[in-house]
Amino acid sequence: MARYEPKITEPRQQARWQAADAFSMPTAGTGRPKYYVLEMFPYPSGNIHMGHARNYVMGDVVARSKRAQGFDVLHPMGWDAFGMPAENAAMERGVHPGDWTWANIATMREQLKLLGLSLDWSREFATCDPAYYGQQQAWFLELYKRGLVYRKDGVVNWDPVDNTVLANEQVIDGKGWRSGAVVEKRKLNQWFLRITQYADDLIDGLGTLEGRWPDKVRLMQENWIGRSKGLQMTFAWAGAAPAAAPDGLEIYTTRPDTLFGASFMGIAPDHPIARAMAEADPQVAAFVAECRAGGTSTADIEQAEKIGWNTGLKVVHPFDGREISVWIANFILSEYGTGAIFGCPAHDQRDLDFARKYDLPVLPVVRPEGAGDDFAVANEAYVGPGTLFNSKFLDGLSIEAGKVEAIGRIEIAGQGEGATIYRLRDWGVSRQRYWGCPIPIIHCPACGVVPVPADRLPVVLPHDVTFDVPGNPLARHPTWKHVACPACGVAATRETDTLDTFVDSSWYFARFTDPAAAEPISRAAADHWLPVDQYIGGVEHAVLHLLYARFISRALSDAGLMNVREPFAGLFTQGMVVHETYRRADGQWVEPTDVDLVNDGGNRSARQISTGEVLTIGDIEKMSKSKKNVVAPQQIVESYGVDAGRLFVLSDSPPERDVQWTTGGVEGASRFVQRVWAEFDGFNPDRPGDAAADTALRRETHKAIRAVTEGVEGFRFNSAIAKLYAFVATVRTHDKAGGAARREALSALARLVAPFTPHLAEECWARLGETGLVLDAPWPLWDPALAADDEVVLPIQISGKRRSEITMPRGAADADVEAAALANPAIQAYLSSNTVSVRKVIVVKDRIVNLVVG
Repeated sequence: MARYEPKITEPRQQARWQAADAFSMPTAGTGRPKYYVLEMFPYPSGNIHMGHARNYVMGDVVARSKRAQGFDVLHPMGWDAFGMPAENAAMERGVHPGDWTWANIATMREQLKLLGLSLDWSREFATCDPAYYGQQQAWFLELYKRGLVYRKDGVVNWDPVDNTVLANEQVIDGKGWRSGAVVEKRKLNQWFLRITQYADDLIDGLGTLEGRWPDKVRLMQENWIGRSKGLQMTFAWAGAAPAAAPDGLEIYTTRPDTLFGASFMGIAPDHPIARAMAEADPQVAAFVAECRAGGTSTADIEQAEKIGWNTGLKVVHPFDGREISVWIANFILSEYGTGAIFGCPAHDQRDLDFARKYDLPVLPVVRPEGAGDDFAVANEAYVGPGTLFNSKFLDGLSIEAGKVEAIGRIEIAGQGEGATIYRLRDWGVSRQRYWGCPIPIIHCPACGVVPVPADRLPVVLPHDVTFDVPGNPLARHPTWKHVACPACGVAATRETDTLDTFVDSSWYFARFTDPAAAEPISRAAADHWLPVDQYIGGVEHAVLHLLYARFISRALSDAGLMNVREPFAGLFTQGMVVHETYRRADGQWVEPTDVDLVNDGGNRSARQISTGEVLTIGDIEKMSKSKKNVVAPQQIVESYGVDAGRLFVLSDSPPERDVQWTTGGVEGASRFVQRVWAEFDGFNPDRPGDAAADTALRRETHKAIRAVTEGVEGFRFNSAIAKLYAFVATVRTHDKAGGAARREALSALARLVAPFTPHLAEECWARLGETGLVLDAPWPLWDPALAADDEVVLPIQISGKRRSEITMPRGAADADVEAAALANPAIQAYLSSNTVSVRKVIVVKDRIVNLVVG
């Protein structure tokens, strides 16, 4: 029997697909129902590894199965190609960012093609191509005309290593999302996209995605937008008013019910009052600088020690006339509300920590159920439900009723009103770097801000730039930025900031529907293909790319460029491929291919092959070039074949969870490939059979079709593969079945395994004598009568609690089920040990047995 040789067969099948132009899809489709599957496109960093591959293979399984089920499948690929890594490479290696990027794209394209993915390469584009970013500039100017793009001074997150501004979403634990540097606050003139105009729409739209997006992603977006209802009011000054806020101190609160518990006022370090005091007092300036150095994220602020500066100012409590001191506090964010709060220490942990540090009053005003009027708070704020007390006219009210009453009284007094605010801030898109989409704006000394005319797009990046000094090369370019004003003709300058790379990825899925369109988005193509039916990518983009893409889709729809507001109908967030790490004594990471592992009676050790040095076996972590724990597709192709690698990354764990790469795991997948081939290679269509054996094999075939289909449809790829493993074993053991029954089984097997191991499936299809590609064969259908299970597992419950189970023929008589349940050893043991007897047996046919005891 011939051995299956992936090194020979896999290139042969890929050549067949290429010759047939198998994966190109006409812009308007072919008339069949459409299905658009898309994986988040990659950044061209230079190489892919099996961690990347898992994402694309998942999408390929969906694409191939949908094609077999009768859909026109759009499955494109492109490159998210702008960004700082290219500039870093330019500085480190003396290469141009564009040259580095395009070379990486060429390398990664060939690596992806090794995986046998059903990608429509005719639609490929890179975001650094002027043909793409010129169209982006066009819609950017359309949004500018509609008032969704504007420029203002603002406090921004500044990455001191990448020397650029970061959006709030790009600050992770107070550090730049790429550089890892501690982010600083700076005031700069920036371009913004007015995402806040769509805050309600973005939140409300999440409800339409229930059941189609992971709940955790929807919750993360909802929390990031942060819609809250409360009270916006002004506290009157006690004494002279500061010039920075002459009409009073304006605050926003979601807990107006706790106003009687106020013991201090807090303002952010960059509040106008704080800034004015810092300009006049060096000590205040030093305190404000200390606050700014303490991190920018909510998590940093939560964890940092709460510190404050007493301004000496006081306000008057609106209900009881008390004077309350005003403090500058490091834990207050200017981006939320008005940048000022009233502190209620008894019912907010940050306020409590602050109050204890500065010996401020702590007055509880919410009493838990069952507590008396002596309820007090020690070191933990009470944030649970309860009844209001110590609050005069609010006493005895619930929290919600107290909010309504407090807001009403403030409104009657003319000191404020109920309001809804959002945590979300407008999207700052200016980046002070070269390798990005130029912002198509000209600054004229006479006309001001002037959009670049449409007939002068794209504004193309100059190639002759240098990175020998820090800063943005566009700002110091001798000629590029100098241009005549298109409105009046006087000497003017181009905008030298470029767009955040998340703008590039906020609409690429729409461009894929017709990448050659003369306009940014072909309405006909977009109307046909959008929304994306299945989107696949990492959960780390939940409040970055995914939120921005939803916003831009709405903005472009309102501008008439497309007609879909929710771009991704279905979302799946895959787990990562992880691998052990290995490290030398000097701290250098070592690649797995240079490691010899020894397992001596359960004691594992590692040695570097090239040097003989003993290594430290580190944590199992996400595959990362920085820690060298990557496995390249080329290695797998050379040793085991593409299909074995594809099979393993999908089979070892549920797709939403991480999978640990192991040599043993991929070797096991390789053995399965050989077992599948053996069944086809040994197939004899003229083999006589036994009728009973034929029927038995046919039943197993249809059960397998049902199980694998349901597994693929439900994104339970590991379960589908487990069924394929079992089905191959079943085909082998049903050795008395004849040629016809075996042909039916193997025909189904070839088509079921095709999404996972497409090269193997094509070889098997041909071995059966079938013509054409298995790629074009219809998905097998199961006969419900044949696929029905002959047996069912029935849980046995006693007093509503499951105690055991029995396996019975489907449709068994109630009396037989009752007898089997009572004879079950576990049930007998329970009855005797608990000295109870069965009073009644309730059988729900083919579902459950309930025993009523007494």
